[in-house]
Amino acid sequence: MKILLIEDSKFQRIANGRALIKAGYAVIHAGDGEEGLRAARENIPDLILLDMMLPRVSGLDVLRALKLDALVRHIPVIVLSGLGQANEAKLLSEGAAAFLLKSSENNSSVLIQTVEGVLTGTKAVI
Repeated sequence: MKILLIEDSKFQRIANGRALIKAGYAVIHAGDGEEGLRAARENIPDLILLDMMLPRVSGLDVLRALKLDALVRHIPVIVLSGLGQANEAKLLSEGAAAFLLKSSENNSSVLIQTVEGVLTGTKAVI
């Protein structure tokens, strides 16, 4: 399974990418919103992990663009945010499949559980 990780933080891209690869996923990386939209359309991943605070095109605008594009709208998107869960309901209403709060102690097991939950349709609340 292919996962597109759209994240501008090199540390987060590396840490999350390693966790996903270790769990058996192929990972495609994008460092900004514009690159992420292009990668989604070119690679048609099985799932997208999307940071909300991105350069060039914001995470919210990326989410909206993905959900308006017939080619990629079916791809589930897990939103990654360090801003707290205040916007979770709005992001879910915009089409996100799940919301995952970033933390300073990068919890890869929560990331993998969330990814697997979305991919299997069991979206366990973590």
